[in-house]
Amino acid sequence: MTPVSKSFGFIFLLVVALVSQAFAQQADDGFSLTLVNQLPEPVVVHWESLDGKRVPQHDDVVPGKGGEISIKTSPHHIFSYDYGGHRHYVTAPTLEQVAMEPNRNPVIILTAEKTEILVDCMVTSHGRKKANIPLRIRVIPWWSPRGATRFLDLVRAGYYNEVALHRSVPNFLTQFGISSNVELRQKFLNQRIYDDPLPRQTNFSRIMFQPGFMSFAGSGDNSRTTEVFIVQPGTTQRQLNHFGTNSWETPFGLVDFVEETPVPDFYSYGDIQPFGEGPDPAKIYEDNGYDYLKQNFPKMDIIQQCNVIEISAEDVGGGDL
Repeated sequence: MTPVSKSFGFIFLLVVALVSQAFAQQADDGFSLTLVNQLPEPVVVHWESLDGKRVPQHDDVVPGKGGEISIKTSPHHIFSYDYGGHRHYVTAPTLEQVAMEPNRNPVIILTAEKTEILVDCMVTSHGRKKANIPLRIRVIPWWSPRGATRFLDLVRAGYYNEVALHRSVPNFLTQFGISSNVELRQKFLNQRIYDDPLPRQTNFSRIMFQPGFMSFAGSGDNSRTTEVFIVQPGTTQRQLNHFGTNSWETPFGLVDFVEETPVPDFYSYGDIQPFGEGPDPAKIYEDNGYDYLKQNFPKMDIIQQCNVIEISAEDVGGGDL
């Protein structure tokens, strides 16, 4: 072995040793795991010990409809909670999964084994010529736990009621999320959430965007607040491949069979300024933002209202208590 290869071998072993030490230290120290309760009722979260004991992880119940707790834990720890006459389990992620988190703080959503939460909306279309048209959104929490939680929180708060579809571009996207309620839009304006890791299939391949997929819009790392978009039918494969390459673009849900819904019929004034002839989002955020829309973009369609279809205790399975 030459002196150069010996040096390289020593450096390689040193790097491996330092990485192993870091993982060992992290395993000893554990990490913070956030559990978000998206059930309509409060639950008590327990740690399941190897000898079969259940240890409550909080002095009080975890409130329903978005309540949360943070737990200091280690990989593969098992937690349980009871809902609907059944026991449900969640397992803490691996260190590799924790390392994928932007802030090393993984989030798990409690849904009593349900893989989706439904949101039913009523919308207008064709430049408000049609109204009260149903639009169903399937929120998939594991795709984007933080994004799904923020969207459900906003729906429950009435944030998207009467909201303008201020950016609707055929064969691209429809964007909304600047509330018609001045107090609500000021309240959430600077309440940013951390990015979610890119969701992956069980074979570790990335979940690719498709028409009907929904994601938050953003302007940089950890910039998501309230604005979301729906991918329009007819979007090119090149653009579909590009969605999700930004850290803040992780899908949190979808509109099934989007081409058969009102989404393609949302009225378009073109892209937002300065890219097109549509509205200036900065002006919509002003106190008189909706007066600005009414005067200059009267045909703009809106989401009239949205409601979360809460997970019924009678509609869940799981282990017997």
